[in-house]
Amino acid sequence: MEDLDGKVGVVTGAASGIGRSLATAFAAEGVRLVLADIEAEPLEEVASELRSGGADVFAVTADVSVASDVERIGTAADDVYGALHLACNNAGVGGGGLSWQVDLETWRWVLGVNLFGVIHGIHSFVPRIIASGGGHVVNTASMAGLTSNPGMGPYNASKHAVVTISESLALELAMTNPEVGVTVLCPGWVRTQINRSDRNRPDRAGGPGGGLGGDAGSLSRMLDRLIESGLDPDVVAALVVDAVRNRRFAILTHPDWSESVRRRTDALLEGELAEFRLPGTLTD
Repeated sequence: MEDLDGKVGVVTGAASGIGRSLATAFAAEGVRLVLADIEAEPLEEVASELRSGGADVFAVTADVSVASDVERIGTAADDVYGALHLACNNAGVGGGGLSWQVDLETWRWVLGVNLFGVIHGIHSFVPRIIASGGGHVVNTASMAGLTSNPGMGPYNASKHAVVTISESLALELAMTNPEVGVTVLCPGWVRTQINRSDRNRPDRAGGPGGGLGGDAGSLSRMLDRLIESGLDPDVVAALVVDAVRNRRFAILTHPDWSESVRRRTDALLEGELAEFRLPGTLTD
């Protein structure tokens, strides 16, 4: 999708982090945007900032784990702009611990946002993109979707699923609707608030508290440091814009982490378990 000016896009998780940077980057390219996030006030702040710079933006407060909320995002694109060409299924949360100790509410919450948020987006947005004559889908996964680090079972499971769903979707569209491209984004450490995502944990999942943020101990403090030292999300957004323009399927934001993926793949082929080395640390 080389010519982005005047196209219509949606970005979920647009109030902060990578989503906010995606919104800013695509707005700069002339894309008219429906922005969605569960945090209403920060979302409106982003929308107002972009409007003040001349962007055409409509904001929708939505929980992507709820199918009807995601359908409202698609309906907004229809009602406000009359088309949809670009979908960034980006909203995500973090949660983990020892897999047998993680409470079921956390599993449901993480999978609901990270996995079903993408599924709901594909279900709602892809038919609209096809009907609009083509475009592109960007699904945010993670390097955790290509590796299997301990203490991150729910998150790893959700991101591995997003990678394989994106592959399936890309192959299906290549066979049936080649005018629609697909990109899966696999970031490493990026300066976002995902280590504070528990602030948005809904009451049905036990409400705020726990997860990977707050005072969860040494793992939380390590993640804080790694995320703080990560890439600027604007850098990630620029890579996504380039991938959409050039129909590139996969984005690995940290090429030096590819060795971790290679070690895991080689170990699996040998029927072994790869040695754990946390990417981005001195042990890697």
